[in-house]
Amino acid sequence: MRSRMTATIGAAALAATALLSGAAAAASPAPATATATAAAPDIPLANVKAHLSQLQSIASANGGNRAHGRAGFKASIDYVKGKLDAAGYQTSVQSFSYNGATGYNLIADWPGGDAGNVLMTGAHLDSVNAGPGINDNGSGSAANLEVALAVAREKLQPQKHLRFGWWGAEELGLIGSSRYVSSLPAAERSKIKGYLNFDMVGSPNPGYFAYDGDGTSGSGGPAGSAEIEKVLRDYFAKINVPVEDTAFDGRSDYGPFINVGIAAGGLFTGAEDYKTAAEAQKWGGQANAPFDRCYHSSCDTTSNINDTALDRNSDAIAYAVWTLAGAGGTQQPGEVVYSDDLEAPTGWTVNPSGTDTATAGAWERGTPQPTTYSGTGLQLAAAGGSGALVTGAAAGADAGANDLDGGVTTVQSAALTLPADAKTLSFSWLFAHLNNSGTDDHLRVRVIGPNGSTTVLDQSGAAANRAGAWQTQTADVSGYAGQSVRIVAEAADAGGASLVEAGLDNFKITK
Repeated sequence: MRSRMTATIGAAALAATALLSGAAAAASPAPATATATAAAPDIPLANVKAHLSQLQSIASANGGNRAHGRAGFKASIDYVKGKLDAAGYQTSVQSFSYNGATGYNLIADWPGGDAGNVLMTGAHLDSVNAGPGINDNGSGSAANLEVALAVAREKLQPQKHLRFGWWGAEELGLIGSSRYVSSLPAAERSKIKGYLNFDMVGSPNPGYFAYDGDGTSGSGGPAGSAEIEKVLRDYFAKINVPVEDTAFDGRSDYGPFINVGIAAGGLFTGAEDYKTAAEAQKWGGQANAPFDRCYHSSCDTTSNINDTALDRNSDAIAYAVWTLAGAGGTQQPGEVVYSDDLEAPTGWTVNPSGTDTATAGAWERGTPQPTTYSGTGLQLAAAGGSGALVTGAAAGADAGANDLDGGVTTVQSAALTLPADAKTLSFSWLFAHLNNSGTDDHLRVRVIGPNGSTTVLDQSGAAANRAGAWQTQTADVSGYAGQSVRIVAEAADAGGASLVEAGLDNFKITK
């Protein structure tokens, strides 16, 4: 990763591009191809560390580094290429000249998938002159390599075409990745629907950061970047590890991709900046010390790696590749028969029975504005895109200004006629409250048919702070196949002056 002092790139030409195929479905009941996920494999930490040991040996045998124009870098390219060739990848080496020396990019394509819909992951393989660069960026390169090898071991046949890249001369200003992107004809460039970047994923005093695709902490990325960020965050939510945003500030190889409007995302465990006391409380490690004490130094060796961070991030990369590529082969479900991302009106009705009692914060479809109270996040931005169903979308003067108050609020979908082979309902939800809540507060979602109803989500309040977090709920609705149904959501602040927020997004029913 380049030093922050030299991190300057041209203003991103954030031209609108197509969302990742399957990342956002139409907001009306219309068939579409589903992108389901076979379970991503656990990436063996020992395998990733074995690659790091090889990169360390290469550096030690070639003047202590793997920098652009040095023998150690070319040997690193040869090592990675040999592994990929043996695994069945179609590899190519792109050479370029910079500062009077020859540099190289390695590109590896996994045969199959939709050639017009490419998911790409990348990491820079070069080090600085000062050291072997095992965290920066042997860690990202090794994790990227082992995920690619896992694809081969699993004989994966995803819907999208998978491409992996290892870049040269990143430390000199994103030279290799810039040359790659600029060398692509416009028609080829447009086929890349998403790029995931992994630079420093094993820092010894690690934080857990995801690039801010949805713009909650900055300008965000091109269209589709929010979906990449969400998938990466979903993995860490599954293992109960909090994640913070890191900005698209031009420090790594996503830069050339977002400059041409390609959706991007990725992970990062910290460089020369210091971990705060709050971050140390959240993640462990040493407060008021650098995330990587050996950043751009000779001590960036195999001893400069946090195994837990490297393991978690390697598994997160696999999870993202399997998810975003539409992995699963024969495990693919059928068509999406209903989807609603709440970006446009689709017939939801608030207070359909005229019996709601809430005095404030009733359900509405809108763009939720994030709110917090004493460090507890309550209302969040939409789970995808900008729209969602929320209890009072506006933030107001304080967290309690537009939260749910005074009782119950309900919202009901339009009537949905399910085909005979309808199977699964899925949706995103959040339910947040402070410690003045109680069990009378709740969020419930039901499917109502002509002969009864099924509760598919039931969350109750409690006398404890509960931070908002988008989660995914799935439910079997095959019992309603062939019937006309409605989805009804009910949220309640029924226990007094509680501070309660609820949200729903990304409804989908599949065969």
